[in-house]
Amino acid sequence: MFIGLDLGTSGLKGVLMTEGQQVLAEATAPLTVQRPAEGWSEQSPADWIAAAEAVLDGLAAHGLGAVRGIGLSGQMHGATLLDKADEVLRPCILWNDTRSHQEAAELDADPMFRRVSGNIVFPGFTAPKVMWVARHEPALRARLARVLLPKDYLRLWLTGEHVAEMSDAAGTSWLDTGARDWSDDLLAATGLSRANMPRLVEGSQVSGALRPALAARWGLPKGVVVAGGGGDNAASGVGVGVVRAGEAFVSLGTSGVLFAANDGYQPDPATAVHTFCHALPGTWHQMGVILAATDALNWYARLVGAEASALTGELGALKAPGHTVFLPYLGGERTPLNSASVRGAFAGLEHATDRAAATRAVLEGVTFAIRDCRDALAATGTTIGSLLAVGGGSRSDYWLKLIATALGVPVSLPVAGDFGGAFGAARLALMAATGAGAEIATLPKIARVVEPDASLMAAFDAGHARFRAAQTALKDLT
Repeated sequence: MFIGLDLGTSGLKGVLMTEGQQVLAEATAPLTVQRPAEGWSEQSPADWIAAAEAVLDGLAAHGLGAVRGIGLSGQMHGATLLDKADEVLRPCILWNDTRSHQEAAELDADPMFRRVSGNIVFPGFTAPKVMWVARHEPALRARLARVLLPKDYLRLWLTGEHVAEMSDAAGTSWLDTGARDWSDDLLAATGLSRANMPRLVEGSQVSGALRPALAARWGLPKGVVVAGGGGDNAASGVGVGVVRAGEAFVSLGTSGVLFAANDGYQPDPATAVHTFCHALPGTWHQMGVILAATDALNWYARLVGAEASALTGELGALKAPGHTVFLPYLGGERTPLNSASVRGAFAGLEHATDRAAATRAVLEGVTFAIRDCRDALAATGTTIGSLLAVGGGSRSDYWLKLIATALGVPVSLPVAGDFGGAFGAARLALMAATGAGAEIATLPKIARVVEPDASLMAAFDAGHARFRAAQTALKDLT
């Protein structure tokens, strides 16, 4: 058996999986985010440990005596700062924290960062956060001995080892993403060296062994290996089987992700596409990321006093876009705008804009933002012929038909089941413990395929053009 642990922003999830990849049990524990100032987003690493203990308690009820490996997945980019004794210096600064926008702009102005890391230095990435601490909390910065990503702090607790893996490390702005190694030049530019970094392994490799005291506590055998694991999206890619060039998925969660696997390294930072290492050796992936997907729908649902599922359920058959346009930039945007300051808007409101029309506009706005991501990936040479749909938003038939038609690609919906980060982490644990490779990361069985509505594709092309025009006008206002 194998355990996958996925450290999310709102909770930690664990799954227990057989060698035949059947999920036997799962457990979750909630987490909260602290926002002590505008634009700040923090969590206490001690809360991650408490959540992991609760999840392992839950899984242990099913018996863990046959477990051979543990895999880790987690929220990316967080700056977990430790002193020489591995004591946490301050709450972790999370991926959606924007306080370091000035430091990010300063680092991004140095062409070396894009050239070596393959990515824009976004405010959410790790390196600018350490620069912010150096500028605003110099006493803490003076005590800094090690920087870990969130899931890798869990690894330290599990194994006593300071280890990261390639997919998560690629989101720090310190990795030479093509070479799959820390960049001494990028580290030096932020006042750090390899001594401050964890050692690197591939996601499917062994990173350490479970500490005997923890094995005894939950009834695991001695010598259980802990796999490198993956950042949340890379681990989800392994979980849903998107590990080979030409495969892709769209995730409709709080944020939205268009994720494509690649067998080569093809960065184009100017597009604001994330080009990261995948969680498997010799593979990379690209992501277009939008910050509000179901988050935008839930915001609108609160605004009109309804449940999101009720709003989408009343829409009926797919319709051509109306005059109303929604820009989903409620808290800034990544791909392709790279703006922490841009904000959302409704445009083209008219007397005919009723609740259903506004709901359609919200879904269209998020979908057009995903289409922008598709176009940004295409600018790097990545083509997407079909998509798997995952995440809470994929439960809406209307939204699936909308995405298929607006992007002009079939959208496949997997059979019921969880193919997310925890399942991907469990697959990586299986690989680390047995020596298996990408062949076990199969695509899920497909429940149905949603085809584009050819009669509406031209209308959605025109709708996307109106969306882009409104986007340009909004950027001029913010």
